[in-house]
Amino acid sequence: MTRRDQPLHQDASVISEIVQLSESARTPTTDRLAVEEPLEIRLGPEPLAVTMRTPGDDAELAAGFCLTEGIITSPDDLEQIEACSEAEHGNVIVVTLPDDVLQRRAEQVEKARRELYLSSSCGLCGKASLDRIAQDVPPLRGDFQVRGELLASLPQRMREAQRTFEETGGLHAAALFRPEGELLVLREDVGRHNAVDKVIGAMLLAGMVPVDPAILLVSGRASFEIMQKAALAGICCVAAISAPSSLAVEFARRFGMSLVGFLRPGRMNIYHETGRIVDETGLSNTSFFAGR
Repeated sequence: MTRRDQPLHQDASVISEIVQLSESARTPTTDRLAVEEPLEIRLGPEPLAVTMRTPGDDAELAAGFCLTEGIITSPDDLEQIEACSEAEHGNVIVVTLPDDVLQRRAEQVEKARRELYLSSSCGLCGKASLDRIAQDVPPLRGDFQVRGELLASLPQRMREAQRTFEETGGLHAAALFRPEGELLVLREDVGRHNAVDKVIGAMLLAGMVPVDPAILLVSGRASFEIMQKAALAGICCVAAISAPSSLAVEFARRFGMSLVGFLRPGRMNIYHETGRIVDETGLSNTSFFAGR
C-alpha cells in the first residue's frame, strides 16, 4: 500500500488581527487560530465523504475513517492513498481499494456514501439513525494493567506534546499510550473524531491494528462513536479529560472496555473497568481518585 500526504505543519494555524478588551484597555493585537478546511475523501473516482478537519495527516485520517466506518478491516484492504493532483487546494484525498475488496465491502461502501457531510465537532451529526453506525465489534483482549497514578499523569504528557494547541488553544487531541506510559502517537484536529481517526489511521498504516495493549486518551468528552472507533481498532481502554456520555458508558459495559472520565492529576471518575486500573499495591480499585 502506498501513501502520499503531508503531516500537520505550519498550515495548521494562522495569525489573525484581533482587538483585546479588558477593564482598562482596548488593545489591537494578534492571535493564532486553528485552521479548519474541508477534506473530500474519495473511494476511487467517486466521493465517499466530506469532513471538516485541520490540514495535515490526511492519509491517516482517510485510513482511520475507512476502518472505523467498516469499509476496510485491515491495512491489506488498502491499495493506495494519495492526494488528488487535480484538486486546486489539496483538499481531496483518494483511497484506492483492490477490486476484490470493493466487491466484498460493497454494502458498507454504499452505507457510508449515504451521508456525505460530517460535522467537524461530532461525527454522528446528520446521521439518520444509530443503525448507520451499528457495526460488529471484534473480541477485545486488553489483558494488561495500568497504575492509577500513571493514568492520571497522561493528560499533562499529552498537553506537552501538543505543538499546535500551544499556539492556538483551539485543537482537540487524541493520543495512544502503552500501559507503562510510553506515547505511541498523538494527533491534533479541530474535530475530536478526526483526531481519533488520525491516530487509528497512523497505527493502521504502520500495520499495528488491532492496537493492544494501549490506552486511548482524548482531550474532550468520550462519546459513543469514540468508544466504537476505539473498539474497532482493538483498543479496550479509553480515558477522557471531560465527561463520557450515557451511551459511551453503556458501550463500555457491553464490550468489556475500561472507561475513565474527568481525568486529572490526583483524581478521575472510573465509569467501567474490568481489573485493568490498579493502585500501587497492584489491586484493582474503582473508588480511588473518585470525584471531579
